[in-house]
Amino acid sequence: MTVRLDVKDQVALITLDRPEALNALDLAALRDLRRCLVEVRDRDDLRVAILTGAGSKAFCAGADLKGTQISPAPYAEALFRASAPAADMGLYIRLMDLSDLCVFKPIIAAVNGHCLGAGLELALQCDLRIASARASFGLPETAVGSIPAVSGLHRLLKAVPSAHAMQMVLTAERIDASTAQRIGLVSELVEEPAALLDRAFALARRIAGNAPLAVQAVKKLSRQTAHLGEADAQQLTELYWGVLRDTQDRIEGRRAFTEKRPPRYVGR
Repeated sequence: MTVRLDVKDQVALITLDRPEALNALDLAALRDLRRCLVEVRDRDDLRVAILTGAGSKAFCAGADLKGTQISPAPYAEALFRASAPAADMGLYIRLMDLSDLCVFKPIIAAVNGHCLGAGLELALQCDLRIASARASFGLPETAVGSIPAVSGLHRLLKAVPSAHAMQMVLTAERIDASTAQRIGLVSELVEEPAALLDRAFALARRIAGNAPLAVQAVKKLSRQTAHLGEADAQQLTELYWGVLRDTQDRIEGRRAFTEKRPPRYVGR
């Protein structure tokens, strides 16, 4: 397998496992990654996922350029196919867009090295990003005659101020971890690389201890309201609040608060 899934309590650790290729994404890795995310989505015992890369050099160096140079079919032939056959015909970027998987459990990117191209586009699809102080970030596609193909520019413009996003994309230059934190691309830096996963698991356990349906509602609501005006966002927010109002976990949360004890959430 080019991607590993390990489970610890209610947290799934997904590891891109091609360190010899700086964890670059070929078709096999993309299919394995999607399989792991579907498992996280569908298992009730898993509440949070952490995505990281094997080895100390890279989170993910992007698409495997050696394996994606030549497309076996013209773009027009692949365009109207479903994602899996389209990828076989050269439209592999379809598999990098994870939105069709509808994973509403939080995903934490633990960036342990180079996070470039499609690697950054993966990290931008995660809900939290923390990084080793040795990490670096970039969207270098213009330097090789292409563009960030998985809404990389769109998501980067939402994550950081536009001047920083445009400079990164237009120059194709990398930024270091401290710059990434300063502009808001990552929320935390971990000085010792060996401690990165410990911090990621600490965050994951904290999230996993909250009410699962509420956590997933927050993630889904954040995606669905990002483009809405205040009135429409409030209507959708009220709907989600109403859905959660009579759940067993909401009742338990209030009871636990009153009784001054940790809540015991079951996802119902």
